[in-house]
Amino acid sequence: MSDLRARALAYLSRREYSRAELRRKLSRESVNPDQLDAALDHLERENFLSDARFAEQRIAQRSARFGTRRIIAELKQHVLDEAQLASLTAQLRDTELSRARAVWEKKFGSAPKTPAERAKQMRFLAMRGFDANTITQLFKSHLINQ
Repeated sequence: MSDLRARALAYLSRREYSRAELRRKLSRESVNPDQLDAALDHLERENFLSDARFAEQRIAQRSARFGTRRIIAELKQHVLDEAQLASLTAQLRDTELSRARAVWEKKFGSAPKTPAERAKQMRFLAMRGFDANTITQLFKSHLINQ
């Protein structure tokens, strides 16, 4: 079991992992599931493993480039608590318009001159995971009034 804990700590020393992600990674090494759960529980009690810290780090990494939909979809793949996801979603939605504007400015920098160019810019933001309402609001309130 200490070998299992040492491997888990080696992974966690490189970056944050969600409990589900670390469990998948360690279970590939043919480990007894009960021992694995006990080791993960110990790591959580000692605060080496934290889903909340993982989510905060992932949001910090992704929020400058992606919209709320994409970030939350990534977090859902890591089997985080639904209440925590709801809280994070609300937090991200509060800043979505400013983040969309920053991403748009970095990529394009000037208002579209043709409808085709506008559609291209809107598709880009949609592919980055920004909400359609946010994109529409950005183009109506910010870009037209430049």
